[in-house]
Amino acid sequence: MNTTHRPVLLAEAVTALISGPLITSHSTTENLILIDGTFGRGGHTKALLAQLPSSAKMIAFDKDLDAIAVAQQINDQRLHIVHDSFAQMDQYAEPGSVDGILLDLGISSPQVDEAHRGFSFRREGPLDMRMNTDQGLTAAQWLEQASPEEITHVIKTYGEERFAFQIAKAIVAKREAGLAPKTTLELATLVASVVRTREAGQDPATRTFQALRIFINRELEDLERGLKAALTLLKPGARLAVISFHSLEDRIVKQFLQTHSKVEIPRGLPVRDRDLPQSELAIIGRIKPSTDEVRENPRARSAIMRVAEKRLGATA
Repeated sequence: MNTTHRPVLLAEAVTALISGPLITSHSTTENLILIDGTFGRGGHTKALLAQLPSSAKMIAFDKDLDAIAVAQQINDQRLHIVHDSFAQMDQYAEPGSVDGILLDLGISSPQVDEAHRGFSFRREGPLDMRMNTDQGLTAAQWLEQASPEEITHVIKTYGEERFAFQIAKAIVAKREAGLAPKTTLELATLVASVVRTREAGQDPATRTFQALRIFINRELEDLERGLKAALTLLKPGARLAVISFHSLEDRIVKQFLQTHSKVEIPRGLPVRDRDLPQSELAIIGRIKPSTDEVRENPRARSAIMRVAEKRLGATA
């Protein structure tokens, strides 16, 4: 089975970070620090390292032990591997010390393609879905104990699934009959029996699997904490690039950047323009994959990269 992971928006992500004024103003003798919050299979990390001087430091995070194993095979003294969520990045670097941060959200191709990980609704495997298989409940274990209300809430909130109640009811009915879904195809088949209509080309189980994966791995909570940590760690003039793959992620990123790129002034307060406090971030842009990239890698079709720069003079 081909489990090659093709990094999305690779050239665009490298350009967004490396072309930032802070990095381009550095000489090759200065000690740059970059963070890749989701190593995956190392595509973005290796591309960034290829552009960095020998004195640079790259800190790469991943919750997935398989990803960590791949990272440890890279023979580069500049690369420092951390088996942890990027939400904890502020525990591994000093405030105001980082020259660029990349977050490539979502799930990697090998995680989907390797059936034993439990992420795919097209391949038979244990219903696991944990990115870090060292901790936490599997999706199957959670479904065996969650209430109908909890299951409905998760599938509706994280999957934006309009049949969430019916799916939860069907899961609980199977559970009470001693037939709780324990494999990916058991759950996918159960969901398909309830979801009668779906967008063209989309599997009926897509939204349910997305919801469970996000919930089991606390992905949105990690994202919110990671964005706050990134703002603290970035030097003034450094850049943050975030690649998201669905509306829930992108909404959080968009709102965070918008919030920190404006300054609220109480109405009626007499302030001259030159006296206005400066916002923490400047939004650089929003980038989507090219038609060619989507044709070559269909998994890139929903990707959006948002880039922002910490303003000179801004403090965390």
